[in-house]
Amino acid sequence: MFYSLLSTKSFYHAGFCFNPVSSMGGAKKKSMSKMETNERTGQDQKPQKKAKGKGKMDFEKKEKSMRMPDINNEKLISDLSKMGAITPYAVASQLNLRISLAKDLLDELEKKQLIKSVGGNTRVKIYEAPAAA
Repeated sequence: MFYSLLSTKSFYHAGFCFNPVSSMGGAKKKSMSKMETNERTGQDQKPQKKAKGKGKMDFEKKEKSMRMPDINNEKLISDLSKMGAITPYAVASQLNLRISLAKDLLDELEKKQLIKSVGGNTRVKIYEAPAAA
């Protein structure tokens, strides 16, 4: 038979039989009596470890607005004219908008010629208020 051709060691390593002296990892399963005594005395509980890390602070995420602000709002235009370089990220963080909405807002303002594009690339455009130019 095939089993007779294998040595005892290769028989166990081939997975044909359960090896009582297994090289598998993990903790040894405790007997029932040992588990009962640990339960009574409370020895089985391990102290909790402290969380590893650099102590990063948890920041609360603010809900970003999903509504486009009014383009004709004088306060919006005055805030944008005070900024040196107007980018979608700067507008989104100042007005608490999503970046996609800030890009749309800047495109609309450029179409109405309230701001003008001065540079950037296809991903990020940089604008400037005409009064600051």
